[in-house]
Amino acid sequence: MVPGYHHKLLMKLIATDIPGLIIIEPDVFQDNRGFFMETHHQNRYGEHGFNDVFVQDNLSYSIKGTLRGLHFQIKYPQAKLVQTITGEIFDVAVDIRPASSTFGKWVGAYLSGENKRQLFIPKGFAHGFCVISETAHFLYKCTDFYDPKDEGGIIWSDPDINIDWPVKDPLVSSKDNKLPRLSSLNIS
Repeated sequence: MVPGYHHKLLMKLIATDIPGLIIIEPDVFQDNRGFFMETHHQNRYGEHGFNDVFVQDNLSYSIKGTLRGLHFQIKYPQAKLVQTITGEIFDVAVDIRPASSTFGKWVGAYLSGENKRQLFIPKGFAHGFCVISETAHFLYKCTDFYDPKDEGGIIWSDPDINIDWPVKDPLVSSKDNKLPRLSSLNIS
């Protein structure tokens, strides 16, 4: 039996500068054998206001300096619960909700296998990350299924957003390097 497993698991919630975008520090039960943590429990997360139902899990592996994003779905937006399993990444969410007072603003958080933090990203955000460590395994839960015909994106280096990425000369896909600026999108 994992110590503390029979007890109700709690988590620490850390507010960001954008309402609804929350850093989560789940309880981690560790001993000389390793550790145990719940990465998601519908009822327990719901008690903290996270009532989204996740329908798809994705796992990404990347090498140091890789930058992925900024991605979103247009007609079928996804809320996401993201975390790094191994390695460390700098994770970014950009508010693209037109009526939001924080439209075009971004929040970044360091997520790692060591700190075990998660980031909850509500619907209406573009998402991206870059890898700080030699390699990283990045896991994310989504509230809607990925649809390649519904994907949208913003160039990672958009000067109007001005994200302070902690990597120099990132490895970016040719597809991501061709994404438009936020100001040229027709988001409604």
